[in-house]
Amino acid sequence: MQRMLQERSRARAGNGSAQSWADIVVAAPPVQTAPRRILIVDSMTPDATRDSGSMRLTQIFALLHADGWTIDFFPDDGLATRDDAVRLAAMGVRISREALASWLPAHGPKLQAVMLCRLPVADQYLDITRRLAPHARVLFDTVDLHFVRERRAAALTGSRSLARQAARSRTRELHAIHRSDVTLVVSDDERAVLARELPDARVVLLSNVHDIHDRGMPFEQRKDLLFVGGFGHPPNADAVHWFASEILPRLRQHEPDIQLHVVGDIDDASRQALSRDGLVIHGRVPDLTPLLENVRLSVAPLRFGAGVKGKVNQAMSHGLPVVATGIAAEGMYLVHGENAMIADAPADFASAVLAAYTDADLWLKLSDAAMENVREHFSVEGARRSLQRALSGDHA
Repeated sequence: MQRMLQERSRARAGNGSAQSWADIVVAAPPVQTAPRRILIVDSMTPDATRDSGSMRLTQIFALLHADGWTIDFFPDDGLATRDDAVRLAAMGVRISREALASWLPAHGPKLQAVMLCRLPVADQYLDITRRLAPHARVLFDTVDLHFVRERRAAALTGSRSLARQAARSRTRELHAIHRSDVTLVVSDDERAVLARELPDARVVLLSNVHDIHDRGMPFEQRKDLLFVGGFGHPPNADAVHWFASEILPRLRQHEPDIQLHVVGDIDDASRQALSRDGLVIHGRVPDLTPLLENVRLSVAPLRFGAGVKGKVNQAMSHGLPVVATGIAAEGMYLVHGENAMIADAPADFASAVLAAYTDADLWLKLSDAAMENVREHFSVEGARRSLQRALSGDHA
């Protein structure tokens, strides 16, 4: 632990002195309310171009700022840059570069709320925030239930070590939930899991948040498929390798020119392993919009995971039809053939892709229903109500 804290201190020191950030002006809340201050801690600084969790947290920042909260943010990896600080300041968020244990004694008593994001962060900081922020309402934002994701990975691979890891995560996660005032989950499925595991837990559903966008190009002017997800998240890497080996060859028997565009951080070994016809590896891109508006389908061939999949939400918010496995569709209120195509076996998944890829009427039906799904279940207003409920103590 001491070595880890020393490494984080060196990382912070390497990103410029704290004094060099003193000139950064944090946007004031647009509404004047009684002073309310919240501390948010996550594993790293959110970057909406990197992952779904970052996109969701950025939206949470916006909702809190609009409701008059003063927001302090700590990235646990200590790697925030001045550019990060400027970007978040425009959203009304101040990044602190002190160690949290040094910051809390002076500021903790002034906090009305603390939100700890993800299991490792809650593990490390729940006790100290309870002690040094005695008046704060403590929210544990699971982002996804780690033990559910790990349990599924163990079942898929048959790994005993993963099964043991899942059991340990379950113990830790349920302990954090028990110790928190409110737990945030992203899907009704995960809320149901916690209702079985901890019936007395105070749980609020706060899912992904998306605006509705223009549809982009019509069916006839679109081509190819899109997958979005960084390879640092094991379900994403597994999904692309599985799609490339089991599904893409079936598709190219019928559509020889079809390609899958893969977007997200990717390691060199995976990039090399996926170097073949039919795959276009983009890495991370600054703006997904051109791809979302020009490909014909988004695919989410996830074989394990948990939570709600931002890649599915994001595509649907642009009216881009999605072909997903049951795991990827979980918690999304999706119905096969109505607002998405859902299949699990390789042959079935390929057939679902081909059906939506070649039938303009089906494509348009899925596109319209996808946008309506996001409007109904993943809207900004719905998220605002959930967040207000969590912070007020009304979790019913």
